[in-house]
Amino acid sequence: MRSAVLLACLLALVAARPSERPNLHGAQVLRTVPHSPSQVHYLHGLLRQGHYDFWREPRALGQPVDIMAKAWQLPVLKATLDGLHLKYSVMISNVAQLVRETVPRHDGPRAMDWTSYHDYDEINDWLDELAATYPSLCSVEDVGTSYEGRTMKLLTIGTGDASNPGIFIDGGIHAREWIAPATVTYMVNELVTKSDTYADILAAVNFYVMPAINPDGYAYTFTDERLWRKTRSHQDGVICVGVDPNRNWGFHWGEGGTSDSPCSDIYCGPEPFSEVEMRVVRDQITRLGSAVSAYLTFHSYSQLWMYPWGYGYDLPDDWEDLDALAQDAVTALTAVHGTIYEIGSSANTIYVAAGGSDDWAKGVGGVKYSYTVELRDTGSYGFLLPPEQIIPTGEETFEALLVYARFFQNGGT
Repeated sequence: MRSAVLLACLLALVAARPSERPNLHGAQVLRTVPHSPSQVHYLHGLLRQGHYDFWREPRALGQPVDIMAKAWQLPVLKATLDGLHLKYSVMISNVAQLVRETVPRHDGPRAMDWTSYHDYDEINDWLDELAATYPSLCSVEDVGTSYEGRTMKLLTIGTGDASNPGIFIDGGIHAREWIAPATVTYMVNELVTKSDTYADILAAVNFYVMPAINPDGYAYTFTDERLWRKTRSHQDGVICVGVDPNRNWGFHWGEGGTSDSPCSDIYCGPEPFSEVEMRVVRDQITRLGSAVSAYLTFHSYSQLWMYPWGYGYDLPDDWEDLDALAQDAVTALTAVHGTIYEIGSSANTIYVAAGGSDDWAKGVGGVKYSYTVELRDTGSYGFLLPPEQIIPTGEETFEALLVYARFFQNGGT
């Protein structure tokens, strides 16, 4: 009987699916905590099918799962959870209101600040401005073009030799995670505008920065769909748009924690590196080669500081080195505002997810110190973090970045 009810709910959900542009009026985020392997397994099935927007994916027994449902989906989702004997609570009762509060008003181009979120063109213009204003400290290169024709830029910061150890930083691989590009640009601004304070670091360490590496998806979140996650590529004969760019990298591609359904938010794509944007980032890391000593990719949310592997539960041979540096970084981060982060390998900390950028950076790119950072918060706001939290998030994360910089400045390997 229960199986029949769940099947009927899913059929109703598929039949009622709306057009791509959503109406968030009445949308909510529900949190549930699975307590049996069958419940975890079923939630993973829902995730792969792409019927719901999982804000926090199934991890393990006792770990919360956050699912956003639009108003027309809520009765089906609640019935599904009830049928699985999964208790749930309302984490965010009014998604539409939070969207309105976080999306900036656009009355023309805006100067860069960290009291509001900025779109892709504003970030690119600011990168060009930095290079023009501080030519002895930083330079910017056009390194590629997105699927929809947006210029992708690489900012290099440093006053020393090109052979100095380098930290490659990117953000915004998932389009809706606005706090990631905001935090990356905040840290860049600190390094550049306070270069006298960090002169010793900048003479010894180079920083290679791409604040938003999913340009089309990120732009789309400002114009059409605030909670869009994937790229914006189209495939012949496929209705659904885009690929999960953090399942698209060519290392253990298409294995655990991915979907082959183009309508799923964790769709890994038709082949490794099918997404031009990920090829651009890959090519920059490859071009820089041994100059890249660390790779830091910034996401949200959940407050996690993770290292490989994401494709499976095994640990790298040198995991203790990665863990020790992460522990030091998080200690510095927590000292600023008391924010608590969990540390560990990706698969063991959250879930298996193959084809991620940090796995590729370490497994193929040869970057020993490779990390994925899930920024604030733990679910109260999720992907809709209020803009007043940009600066506190930037302040604490910058202190963690300085730990990495000083480690390499002092000859860490």
